[in-house]
Amino acid sequence: MKVSIIGCGNLGTSLLDGWLSAGLKAENFFITRRNTDSLSKYAALGVQVSNDNKKAVEFANVVVFGLKPYNLINELQSLDNSLTSDKLLVSLVSSINTVEIDQVLSNEVPIVRVMPNTGASVNESMTCICANVKSKSKLDSIESLFKHNGDTIVIEESLMDAATVLGASGVAFSLRYIRAMMQAGIQLGFSSEQSKLIASQVVKGASQLIAQTGHHPEFEIDRVSTPKGCTIEGLNEMEHNGFSSALIKGVVKSKQLFD
Repeated sequence: MKVSIIGCGNLGTSLLDGWLSAGLKAENFFITRRNTDSLSKYAALGVQVSNDNKKAVEFANVVVFGLKPYNLINELQSLDNSLTSDKLLVSLVSSINTVEIDQVLSNEVPIVRVMPNTGASVNESMTCICANVKSKSKLDSIESLFKHNGDTIVIEESLMDAATVLGASGVAFSLRYIRAMMQAGIQLGFSSEQSKLIASQVVKGASQLIAQTGHHPEFEIDRVSTPKGCTIEGLNEMEHNGFSSALIKGVVKSKQLFD
């Protein structure tokens, strides 16, 4: 499998970092960006780096588009002759669906939409995948590629915008929680580095606890919330100040931008 990433920005480089660390060969990747200076480290590793998108499409059998939504349609139109039916088009672009992409293309190109997150760089992404009807047969090969970056789930395309908010923006929401925990830890007397270590490991442990046991979060919360203890005292104070409500409202507000 030869993969090109058109518009290799933060998300594209996160994917590439994960693929390379998983042992995929650098020579099987071609990445583009208008200004290639920030991609020089990948060139040194053997990845082909260019600002020529047509060459990137011709190189690959899997073409990943990581462009901004307002650039995607124009770029597809300019590359239309190169996007032949033997290619697999993978879009990382939010808010533009497979029907809209298909309408731009002259050839019968299989189209898959993928929404990973920047955890892909450390092989811990949660990647949501969907395909139009004629591309369902390609899902297994795309899942196998993106499993190198972490966990994957196949969803209906109607949920793709929600996946962008919950799965991709969710990284920022989670990191804001970690930052707040760090600030609290510093106030309690820990150094910044100590607070970061404790907060990040606690979040990692909590997420693995849920993932590996299959337990509902509330089950594990109950296990550590003793009567009149410090845990329930802290939880109740957070809820009195709207912790869960603020988080839910924030996620829903982000989704409304797609409506």
